[in-house]
Amino acid sequence: MSENNDTKQANNETEQKFAINKIFIKDVSFESPNSPEQFTVDWKPESNLELNTNGRPLEKNVYEVNLALTVTVKNNEQIAYLVEIQQCGIFSISGFNENDLSHMLGSFCPNILFPYAREAVSDLVTRGGFPQMLLAPVNFDALYAQHIQDMQKEAEEQKAH
Repeated sequence: MSENNDTKQANNETEQKFAINKIFIKDVSFESPNSPEQFTVDWKPESNLELNTNGRPLEKNVYEVNLALTVTVKNNEQIAYLVEIQQCGIFSISGFNENDLSHMLGSFCPNILFPYAREAVSDLVTRGGFPQMLLAPVNFDALYAQHIQDMQKEAEEQKAH
């Protein structure tokens, strides 16, 4: 009987576990520097989205992931509005090797946070008096893969110098 418990305990130590502990907004800003004039001209918006993710340990097997978005919308060459949001989450993650943990923090967790950030942006823009802004889905797996490639390329270039 003791042998079975030892085997189960050994398996539990390597078992992969993931849990969402909390999702929250850390910082939010909405600016409409050229209103109310923006409401009196034809609406032909040009939008730009900037994304940044960052994961950091809080304690053993507990991590904060911060998804920072900046949405800038111009209309007739003037800024109609600017939205900045830091959508965060606290996640319990254990049993993953270093590469898989990096992927969880850099892609999987931001995928969970993005719908919350998207909803907050839409709500702020609408409350600001502008037409609804629906951000297109983001492929965080592709962004993460590109980031890894960029880091490898940078490391190779440093070795060459």
